[in-house]
Amino acid sequence: MNHDTGTILEAIVLGSGGSPGVPMPGCDCGVCRSTDPRNNRTRCSLLIRYRGRNLLIDTTTDLRQQVLREGIDRIDAVLYTHGHADHVHGIDDLRPFNRWRQEPIPVYASETTIRHLHRVFPYIFADPAPEGYRPRLSSHILTGPTDILGLRIVPVPLIHGAGEATGYRIGPLAYLTDCSAIPESSWPLLEGIEVLILDGLRLRPHPTHFHLAKAVEAGRRIGAGKTYLTHLNHEIDHPRHQPELPAGFFLAHDGLRIFLEYSLSEEST
Repeated sequence: MNHDTGTILEAIVLGSGGSPGVPMPGCDCGVCRSTDPRNNRTRCSLLIRYRGRNLLIDTTTDLRQQVLREGIDRIDAVLYTHGHADHVHGIDDLRPFNRWRQEPIPVYASETTIRHLHRVFPYIFADPAPEGYRPRLSSHILTGPTDILGLRIVPVPLIHGAGEATGYRIGPLAYLTDCSAIPESSWPLLEGIEVLILDGLRLRPHPTHFHLAKAVEAGRRIGAGKTYLTHLNHEIDHPRHQPELPAGFFLAHDGLRIFLEYSLSEEST
């Protein structure tokens, strides 16, 4: 393939678990005691590899473990979905990646999430920066589609209980985690998706997340060829519940790799 017009986009599910992870501390249920590696879930995040550069979505509290497991040696930019602890509190694990850069790592998010990062992590974003070993990051508010690392990033507003989160469309891929509803204005942003990674927390309804049945309903409306459910808690048993899903729907697992053809030039025309 001509790298001037298109190349391969790789998505790596770094973490597929809910906020406590699986196994969950203090729990001795069958899933938490499972020996199936697909039931061992770190906190929810995704890495996009494109033309030798790495775009991270969320800095989970398991980030160090995730990047070591997958052999990730560079982070070139970060997208944040929202400010909840399980999605941002691994931010200090970005520090080692500054060693290989001559400039701060850019991080992108909605205005609400950027304000939250500045409030919770003032030692990172204070101006002038305090002394000490800290990540060197530059923050950028996303107000609409933008190009990052040669990728066209389309923010997709989501409803997350009484709050909000941001999903992302990257060419033929959409990543929508931590959502209980998709606003009507966001559905057109998802037309033509080939692969969807979607919140599907548990079997029972939940006030701030899609449960499996609701995730399947949303996934069918989006109509991607393949839909992977993520942010899974310990109610979801991979070998038991995967066969119960409709055709084209899959339970994500840590380390899952997805490969897609991507062309920024075609998307921009």
